[in-house]
Formats: sequence, structure tokens, C-alpha cells
Amino acid sequence: MDSPYIPPGYYGTRDVARALHTSPGAVRNLVYRGRLRRAGGTERQPWFRAEDVARLLTERQARAAA
Repeated sequence: MDSPYIPPGYYGTRDVARALHTSPGAVRNLVYRGRLRRAGGTERQPWFRAEDVARLLTERQARAAA
């Protein structure tokens, strides 16, 4: 995890990047484009809901399989 202050059920930017096999910059781009929403934290260290990350990962896998 990015920070020991991230509550259970949430991921930091680095965790999301690892889960999606991408970079932290790409995660910030997903937020900018509205594909992923921040669920808390600060501007520099946001949190993301695990359910949102799982949904995005499922969408990516389905698109790759098509």
C-alpha cells in the first residue's frame, strides 16, 4: 500500500497501477478521463474503492479477450 492510513477495502495509486498492470501516471489519466473515481484521501494520495478497481480490471480483460 502507498500509505498505512488507507482503510480496508480501498487502494492507493500504486496498488491500482499494480492491479491494472500500468503506471501511476496512467491511473491519474483514468481519473482525469472519468473512468475511475477517487473515494477519499488527499489530492496527492487519493484512495480508490476496491470494487471500482475490480470493475475496471474486468472491463479491460473483457476488451482484451474480444
